[in-house]
Amino acid sequence: MINTVTLLYFFDAHLHLRIGHMLHSVLRYTMKHARYALIMPNTKPRAVLTADDVIRYRDEIRRARDAINADSRFEPLMSIEIRDNTTPQMVRDARLAGAVAGKIYPVGVTTNSEDGMRDLWSVAMHDTLSALRDEGMLLLLHGEYDRKNVDVLYREREFLPDLIRLAEGYPGLRIVLEHVSSRQGVETVKALGPNVAATITLHHLLLTQNDVIGNGIRPHHGCNPMPKLFDDREALFLALASENPKFFLGSDSAPHSQEKKECAVGACGVFSAPVLAQRLAMLFTSVGQQTTLRNFASRFGTNFYGLPPIKETFDLFEEETLVPDKLGEVVPFLAGTKLAYRYA
Repeated sequence: MINTVTLLYFFDAHLHLRIGHMLHSVLRYTMKHARYALIMPNTKPRAVLTADDVIRYRDEIRRARDAINADSRFEPLMSIEIRDNTTPQMVRDARLAGAVAGKIYPVGVTTNSEDGMRDLWSVAMHDTLSALRDEGMLLLLHGEYDRKNVDVLYREREFLPDLIRLAEGYPGLRIVLEHVSSRQGVETVKALGPNVAATITLHHLLLTQNDVIGNGIRPHHGCNPMPKLFDDREALFLALASENPKFFLGSDSAPHSQEKKECAVGACGVFSAPVLAQRLAMLFTSVGQQTTLRNFASRFGTNFYGLPPIKETFDLFEEETLVPDKLGEVVPFLAGTKLAYRYA
């Protein structure tokens, strides 16, 4: 008899879907396990900056969803990218169009961030952040600074003083430190008020810097923030296992073609969507912590975002499954390894 694990559908609070044919190729994997997903706005050739962009991109995602499964209840939650020239009116218009969050990428820290935020403390940025707060939208942060003489492992630590300043200066603004990756980041989020939370990715729970460059260069593990030290990985796992509601799932699943990953300057991003539910189940159901997984992947994030509770469930069968070497044009996370579960 095959054992079955029943899970609540997830809220993936950090997801990259890209556009065009890539969107149609990768969306199906998230639809298998997610009721909601917060869609990142740093798309090319145009980022999601305005209300019109929100409507255009959401419609494209919904069309792709319906083409894959017209009965799916998966719903994309939209965000806009906050840049130095984002105005309060742009925020208000985006909110009317249905956006729930604004995302800040400091310039140069990750994929498509060459036009990112340069001055977090300008008068104009204060007005924009105040508009986010007043409209009930969340502020999402890629919490790193790419500064001269700052090692890639310490870019998150470099950002934390500004996280503290934001949290204390805008107590009515809900703030998410995306893909927290360091012990210092975890401790900072814990110490701040109830308006601050953080997302944790699957790949940061599993990888350290050794898995990226320690035994040959493994480009499909390369991401921003960089996986760090064993002590940092332990801090992430303990934050999740403690069932602190400040920490919830944001996969940061970020597909790139194999060609763009395996080259002289490879793109950063881990395509974890195809293995997300199965590998999380392996982490937690094996040690009797299925409730912990439900809180992390389905409950804490929806509570922080003020979303309706997720009630729908899906099943995983306990059966060994091999992760394909390639899915379409993308190499998935953990390609060529075995999982203990498969979708029912």
